[in-house]
Amino acid sequence: MPYISGARSLPDEQVRIASTKIHGIGPKKAILLCYRLGISGNIKMNELTKYQIDQIPKMIRQDHVVHWELKRGKRADIERLISISRYRGIRHKAGLPLRGQRTHTNARTARKQIRK
Repeated sequence: MPYISGARSLPDEQVRIASTKIHGIGPKKAILLCYRLGISGNIKMNELTKYQIDQIPKMIRQDHVVHWELKRGKRADIERLISISRYRGIRHKAGLPLRGQRTHTNARTARKQIRK
């Protein structure tokens, strides 16, 4: 059972489906990845050779921002919003919904955390 960029891939899973389990790779990028590797997306993971499995993370690193890099960038964006005191940053800091959702009757768990 190989791990590719921090995501576990099952042996009886298709390559295009297994690659979507990697954080930052969706269905379209998975199909593009299979095309660039020159393999069919319908091939099972256990039918790939060791060389092909080794090529998958290399191709991902070349073209896409995935896994911890993506999470780090997302966290940096939130920290920037907090540091410049934007409305969204304040809502992030308070743990409240930040895209205009109703909080009068909803978001009970978020409001409970503030009262403590």
